[in-house]
Amino acid sequence: MKIKICGMRDPGNIREISALSPDYMGFIFYPPSKRFIGELSAADLSDMPENIRRAGVFVNMTPEDMLTECGRMKLDAVQLHGSESPDVCKLMKQEGLEVIKAFNIAQETDFDVMRDYLDACDMFLLDTAGPGFGGTGLKFNWNRLRDYNFDKPFMLSGGVGPADAEEILSIDHPRFYGIDLNSRFELEPGMKDGPALAEFVSRIRTAGDQD
Repeated sequence: MKIKICGMRDPGNIREISALSPDYMGFIFYPPSKRFIGELSAADLSDMPENIRRAGVFVNMTPEDMLTECGRMKLDAVQLHGSESPDVCKLMKQEGLEVIKAFNIAQETDFDVMRDYLDACDMFLLDTAGPGFGGTGLKFNWNRLRDYNFDKPFMLSGGVGPADAEEILSIDHPRFYGIDLNSRFELEPGMKDGPALAEFVSRIRTAGDQD
């Protein structure tokens, strides 16, 4: 199971969390977000191990501006949280970026809305529906995953917290790729709780090693 830790912006905290070797680290390029990267620069990420994939989180930014930021921050992946079209996703893929398209899941959500994106992105991120673009700190009903029948891998997001390890480990779905951790592991927006994350990551990985 892959682990993505999102909403990073403090250089010292980035170094601390990098020591946990998450598979992905996410940086938010959406100014209204409380976890917007602000003045963070590529130099601030110079100590990040190369095996941690850098994911930029974007909301309805133009492809040109996204590519500029991807080059500036040396990103490996884009996570698209707005109303980006399949064509935009394909364009980013053609530029050699891993493309993660986010969808907000509510009880009435029809997974068929994702069909047009199957050939346009590398994976889906299933987040909790809310008034904004992610960061609700709330979980959707994970029983809805039974209705997900595509071959496309998905990452689970939305309110995943320290108490959820056992439930996550019990998810039995062939396309379940990983988890996205953010607000439930924070001391304040953009500052992750290193010890809490270390304990959680250890539990997930130890269980995975035993399978």
